[in-house]
Amino acid sequence: MGCTYLGNGLNQDKLDDFSIAGAEISANLTRETLKKLTNVQPIDEIDRIAKTVMIERLESGLALHESQESFVLWNVLTSPPSNIRSIFELMPKQSDQDFANIALRLHAVEKAHKEWIGTISEVAKGGKTTAQRQVRGVITQLESYAHGGYSQMCANFDPTGKYPDIHSAAKVAEKSSAQTAAYLKDEYLPLANPNDAVGAQRYAIWSRYFTGAELDLRATYEWGIADLKAINDRMWVLSEKIKPGAKTLREVADVLDHDPKYIIKGKENVIKYLQDFTDAAIARMDGEFFEIDERIKKCEARLAPEGSASAPYYNPPSEDLSRPGTTWIPMLGKDEVSSWHLVSTWYHEAVPGHHLQIGTVTIEKERLTRFQRTAAFISGYGEGWALYAERFMNELGAFDEPGIEMGYLSAQALRAARIVVDIGMHLGYSDFDGNIWNAQSSRKLLNESALLDEAHSRSETDRYLGWPGQAISYKVGERIWMAARQDAQARLGAAFTMKSFHRYALTIGPMGLDLFAAEMAMWDGK
Repeated sequence: MGCTYLGNGLNQDKLDDFSIAGAEISANLTRETLKKLTNVQPIDEIDRIAKTVMIERLESGLALHESQESFVLWNVLTSPPSNIRSIFELMPKQSDQDFANIALRLHAVEKAHKEWIGTISEVAKGGKTTAQRQVRGVITQLESYAHGGYSQMCANFDPTGKYPDIHSAAKVAEKSSAQTAAYLKDEYLPLANPNDAVGAQRYAIWSRYFTGAELDLRATYEWGIADLKAINDRMWVLSEKIKPGAKTLREVADVLDHDPKYIIKGKENVIKYLQDFTDAAIARMDGEFFEIDERIKKCEARLAPEGSASAPYYNPPSEDLSRPGTTWIPMLGKDEVSSWHLVSTWYHEAVPGHHLQIGTVTIEKERLTRFQRTAAFISGYGEGWALYAERFMNELGAFDEPGIEMGYLSAQALRAARIVVDIGMHLGYSDFDGNIWNAQSSRKLLNESALLDEAHSRSETDRYLGWPGQAISYKVGERIWMAARQDAQARLGAAFTMKSFHRYALTIGPMGLDLFAAEMAMWDGK
């Protein structure tokens, strides 16, 4: 599956080994690599950074394996069943051999599902299980795959029926999905953890993994509350322009949701809007504030597969750039969207957000190791950059219309609210009504302060409860990016340029936030 992400053409007929034995083979490779790294002597700054980044990422990943967290933490956003389903979307679909590979990989789904069942069953014997809420979410996903999900996927790949093998193989994958859902429902769910919160010890492991920073979690939580209040204060100012006299911010969102000037009807029109928007952003950003290489000026917009989580997402280009970077929008069974909140989101996902950052890393083959380019992505750095990109577009005046600015602010409010509810729920802090944060109070805050509708707030809350520490990485990362820029401006004075800052900060590649802050503090402006 990693070969498919890389786009190197290897192993396209296979799926990963999801057994415990397979994971141990990978862990042993990591241990051997770490031993070799201790004897590597850096010859320059590039080597020094590469070694430091590789050690930090390998040690963080190994800690998840040895604590069995990597086996226990699966959820509605990322799990072996959903990762198996989504990998087919990235496979090439041009030649007869491409379709033969799709058929063979579909036939491999059953074995992969059984390996995964064996793994989580074995880990459960030691008392380590996934939270019941996440199990139910994955059951729902598997049932959507089982009830025609794989068949529809193959119909999209091969609408004329030229390759019958993939359509028959889809039925095999659907049968396995149904059996896996039944196992989770009948056997695993009764054993699953009834508690959503992971507690301080487990949370610290995951927050360190996702941010690459040692955080004072209580202080971070308090900062999140203050940041959310400041964002909401600005939202109330705008609300008077959109719906004077509104009693809640949710009322303002309802007005925007139903405003005809923002509504885009028809899936084809949604994709066209997002593609045109992305192309225009690339043209606007190139030159003055960024250097966008011709090789990464293509970024596609596509519909996310049914059964996806509710949030848009991005997939990077293949190593050889034959497959471009791709943004995905979930339609959630609807045939229209409202664009007032999509503008800032697509700056986040495409350019100058994820596509520019990850695309730049992909082509930096002279400076960055293959590990840095393909295996070192860290949420605090990457999501922090994407949120910084939204803020930068606001600084440029891109959100100069009240509804569009409200969309940007709601995205900022969401990321601030994530800090509050993610830390609050998992560490057992008191909510604003004096009770312990839980799924209900999380949804209430997301509805009222981040303008999410009920379905989206429910999906987001499930995500936080199933992926501790990831949701805080956006705002924590943005904070470090902004601090690095402000420090450089103050330190370098007239020698500082925005383009040079962006160029250097992106070309040194992904790394933990503590390391990033230290590296940027040494930047000489060139």
